[in-house]
Amino acid sequence: MIRFFYIALLAFCLVRPTVYAQQKLPVTTNKDSLKIQQPNFLAPSRAAFYSAILPGLGQAYNKKYWKIPLVYAALGTTVYAYIFNNNKYHDYRDAYKSRLLGQTGDQFSYLDTPRLIKAQQFHQRNRDLSALLIGVFYVLNIVEANVDAHLMQFNVNDKLTVQPNLIQNEITQRQNLGFGVSFQF
Repeated sequence: MIRFFYIALLAFCLVRPTVYAQQKLPVTTNKDSLKIQQPNFLAPSRAAFYSAILPGLGQAYNKKYWKIPLVYAALGTTVYAYIFNNNKYHDYRDAYKSRLLGQTGDQFSYLDTPRLIKAQQFHQRNRDLSALLIGVFYVLNIVEANVDAHLMQFNVNDKLTVQPNLIQNEITQRQNLGFGVSFQF
């Protein structure tokens, strides 16, 4: 676990992400009156609703089309794993039932009864895990569309940047993690 933390920290430092600050809402003049553009507060709920109806539709509503194949890849892979493990589970279960009835001419005749039971339990556990992952990816699709629609309402600019830096310590010659913050007026 600690090794994973160090690898993630190293990747974070090497990628050098930049965080931008929020900007005031743009003000437009229309003849004699001032109008302030209001954010669409229903956009996040619409995106979540669309993703709940059809996975990936909320991402299309947010105009993040590149996320749609990721949604379908995650859901498709877990559905395939569910179907595969369900079929294998039923094959091993039917072979075990035929063994209990005294029939030995099945496709798993090379396995003894305890191994047949273990194979059945293995595919049953993987089938159940795949069903759980289908639900997790479905909910994650909805949450991602909702959060992305919320974050689209923020204007960002380059006036405030936060970047992680690796600073070499001159005394010990070791790398230290630091953050550089710059603000432009």
